[in-house]
Amino acid sequence: MTEILVQDVVGADVSTAAQVIGHPAWSELKNAVEEIRVWQSADGSIGFDADDAPSRATAEAAVDRVVAGVEQLSPLLPHDAEYHRALVADLRRWAGGGFAVPDFLDSLLAFQPAANRVDGLQHLVLFPMYTQNGNPDRNFEAVVLRMVWPEWLAELEATRYDNPLFCGITFEDFTAGYDTNSAVLFPETIAVREAPERFSWGGIFCDREAARFRRVTEASVDLLGIDLPEDIQAMVADQARCEQAFVLWDMVHDRTHSHGDLPFDPFMIKQRQPFWMYGLEELRCDLTAFKEAVKLESEGNPHGRDVQYAVLFDRMFRFPVTGDRVRNYDGLGGQLLFAYLHKHDVVRWTDNTLRIDWERAPKVTNQLCAEIEKLYRDGIDRPKLVHWFAAYDLVSTYLAPHPGSRWAKGPDALDLTLPPRKLVDDVLPDEFPLSMFYEALSKKLKHVIASTKGITADTVGPVAA
Repeated sequence: MTEILVQDVVGADVSTAAQVIGHPAWSELKNAVEEIRVWQSADGSIGFDADDAPSRATAEAAVDRVVAGVEQLSPLLPHDAEYHRALVADLRRWAGGGFAVPDFLDSLLAFQPAANRVDGLQHLVLFPMYTQNGNPDRNFEAVVLRMVWPEWLAELEATRYDNPLFCGITFEDFTAGYDTNSAVLFPETIAVREAPERFSWGGIFCDREAARFRRVTEASVDLLGIDLPEDIQAMVADQARCEQAFVLWDMVHDRTHSHGDLPFDPFMIKQRQPFWMYGLEELRCDLTAFKEAVKLESEGNPHGRDVQYAVLFDRMFRFPVTGDRVRNYDGLGGQLLFAYLHKHDVVRWTDNTLRIDWERAPKVTNQLCAEIEKLYRDGIDRPKLVHWFAAYDLVSTYLAPHPGSRWAKGPDALDLTLPPRKLVDDVLPDEFPLSMFYEALSKKLKHVIASTKGITADTVGPVAA
């Protein structure tokens, strides 16, 4: 990212921010955090009874090194001064309390990146946390990141896609929990004594999303013999351009979870539902971003077409063959999109070549979005179980259920005296198995998908399929 000088935010001279990861204090801090992580239990505490446990004095010395690193680096990031002071206090309280389950609520409340969205602005973030699609334990993670907030995106957010909590971000450096598939920084993953009434920010690493999209798309295009239009070839080859597409896609996707005719609030209220409901919700949000991108392209916005093909290719090529087959709702959404486009003759697998009708793709993709939106709108007047079956019918119109599925046999195959949440137990882990096309593609792309673990803009070079 180009270095810029921001004059309108106090302490936001991002041209000096590159000094953080080059500063000796960052190496010391990072090494100390990596040392502490090894000692921590799943809940973030440190026990001292095991044979391989550190002494209390050793653990205290490591925390002192972390504190020293934060205090040395904080002057380079004056916009985070309040957060860093609270962070140091939380670290000292954790050590002083005997390294029990950590509570970093005070520093979490002091960290407010969405209140100061400046393109290129850097943050040093340190919390005990799990990383989604990464480390499931609440170990310490340190990450240096930059904000992605170009003027054109800020204008769209202010005038069209209001999302005051959204933060597009990129990696500068990170500890082991982010040397994984995780591409988010969310406050709900952080160890605290009690959850705040509401969270005030959420960060998505658009550089990692763009990098793995490019690697998997390039391999898929080569494997499937796809004839890409020149402008899409240029987009896939351009990391910065893909990052811009993903930050716009993510911003619209994120806000869509709370916009529209929603029969339920799928993530803010913890509900137990069949995984295809979450698959449809994620796909609805992506297809809403796609629909908005079509509008933006028609208005002359240069990012509109890029977002469309980022959504299509990531959903069709990466999502279905990433992760295991246990309740893989993102994979389900990708399968559904491909099957829908295939049934409507937008994509055609013939002669070992995937052909795409580029002219019809936007219209037919928007048709699928409209079908899901109608499902949601009608669902407002349905009981929960009836809505779940209606959603199942939509998915199974395009994807074949597992032959052993009880849900596929209809309501008479289930014990309807049970509450709906109990009937979720009758859902198979892989209710909608991969098609033969995706079984073959999965085998061909397996090592390419694996190679995207920990990927960044600096490590995005192609891997042969």
